Amino acid sequence: MLMAHSKAESMQIPTLPFTVTDWAEVPETLHAGETGEARWRTLQVGDLRVRMVTYSPGYLANHWCDRGHVLTVLEGVLETELRDGRRFTMSAGMTYRVSDHGDASHRSRTATGVRLFIVD
Repeated sequence: MLMAHSKAESMQIPTLPFTVTDWAEVPETLHAGETGEARWRTLQVGDLRVRMVTYSPGYLANHWCDRGHVLTVLEGVLETELRDGRRFTMSAGMTYRVSDHGDASHRSRTATGVRLFIVD
């Protein structure tokens, strides 16, 4: 059953035409972690950033992130650590949401490698 959503309930996506993305056609950028590396394929539309991200086996982020995200694990296992010490292990099909506001500073790691879809 299709459900209608009011503007108040929806994410504010900038005005853009209907767009189909072939991620294989989006250039990849390399980002070093404290250990391992991250490969990003990024689409930027106004303030909205959409990414397909792959972390190599043994990846550990080199920073604590304070930016809000909606993140879905597509393949592999992701470990997310919050600055307050809480840890979450996520596998394919799992999603987390974190706000730009609050105390949810976080960083990522993976022992085996992981592929993610991220909107922020």
